[in-house]
Formats: sequence, C-alpha cells, structure tokens
Amino acid sequence: MTQTPAIDKSAIRQAATVIVLRDRFSAAPRVLMGQRGAQAAFMPNKFVFPGGAVDAADADVPLAAPINADCAAHLLRKSDEDRIHALGVAAIRELWEETGLILGRAGAWSGAPPSDWQSFAATGHLPDASALQFVFRAITPPGRPRRFDARFFLIDADALQGDIDDFSAASDELSHLQWIALSDVRKFDLPFITEVVLAEIAGRAKDPSPPASVPMFLNTEEQSLFLRLAGASPLETALKP
Repeated sequence: MTQTPAIDKSAIRQAATVIVLRDRFSAAPRVLMGQRGAQAAFMPNKFVFPGGAVDAADADVPLAAPINADCAAHLLRKSDEDRIHALGVAAIRELWEETGLILGRAGAWSGAPPSDWQSFAATGHLPDASALQFVFRAITPPGRPRRFDARFFLIDADALQGDIDDFSAASDELSHLQWIALSDVRKFDLPFITEVVLAEIAGRAKDPSPPASVPMFLNTEEQSLFLRLAGASPLETALKP
C-alpha cells in the first residue's frame, strides 16, 4: 500500500497577515488583534493579527479587484514566483475565518464557491483585494516548530463591509478578539515580530498612501538580514545576532 508522504511542518510556508486599523486619523488609532490558543504549535497564547498560510486553492479563487500595482511590485521583490493573487485571496479568507469580517464588494459568484468560501459568498460579497497595502514581510527564523514567509497587509477598517464590532461569524482559532489602542498594545503578550510590525504601523497610521519601500526580515540558516524592498535593488543590512 502506498503511503502518503509526511508533511514537513518545518518547511517554509507562504502566509498572509492582515492588520486592520480603526480610527487611524483620530488621537487614538486602534488595531484588531486576538489571542492564539494555549495548545497552538505556533506562538501559543500570543496576541496576533489575523492571518495564516496560503492554501493551494487560493490561486484559483476570483477577486473582484486585485492588489494595487504599487504593492504588487513590492510583492514581486525577493520572490521566486508571482504569488500576488494567492496572497490577496489568503489574506481575505483568513480575515473572514478568524474574525468574521468581510473585505469584499457586493456581488454574486459566477460559479459555485469553494467549500471554504461558501460562508463568505453567502453574505453576498466577492473578495476584493484593492484595499490591501503590503507593509511588511518576515520569514520565521530556523528552528521554530512552524516557519512562514509572511506578508503583512494593512487595511483601514472603513474598507470592511458590515458591523466591524460583530465577530459572531469568527472561528475559534483566535480568542479575545478586540480593538486595541496602538498606545496600549504593548501591554499584551506579543511575538517579537509583531512588536516590530506595530512600530512600522504606528509610523504609518496617518499616511494612507502605499509605502515607498517595504521592510523585510529575511532569516536563513546562514544569516539574518533586514531589507527594504524598493527600487532596483534592496538595501541590505546585517542584523546583530
């Protein structure tokens, strides 16, 4: 009998994370976060943004509108293939699954939606990636139980459909979903990379334009680098161990 090959859970998986910013032009902008379970293999008990791994089927899910051209250009940097569409789809799917919030536009699907999109489609919306801004990228360091090449996307809460305080359609993957003031968020138990991303977001909170360059943490067995994804070639700076 042929055995199914074991999945290498330490292999780097593509992932998309969504940072939803609310009241960004007020004196107290807030960000949406939730807590991972105590038994989670990756970052247990930590407060994180909604997000997760790209599924193979994400490349075939239609979008009402794609990621904007400026962000798409940055997504192609330091990439061995074009994953722009799949990353946009994964970001919207993970946001829906983990929070029950809709990033989409009203419309009917042209065919039957995939099984993991049926509940989203039932709301009367198509996934719309045009509001996603690519603002950070990080590869999990070696030696962790899970490794991801994660792209972080920022959206304004105004881009969401429906009641942004209604998390009733969320799965149980994240608990204690809440809008946290940027000034208070470091009081929570955060992963290191989340703290770094939050510093970037705090600096961009009142700037709605796509970033001219995108920070990236590149971690390999040989070295750790901080990159700026922009222009003809990134600026690379070795990080201290």
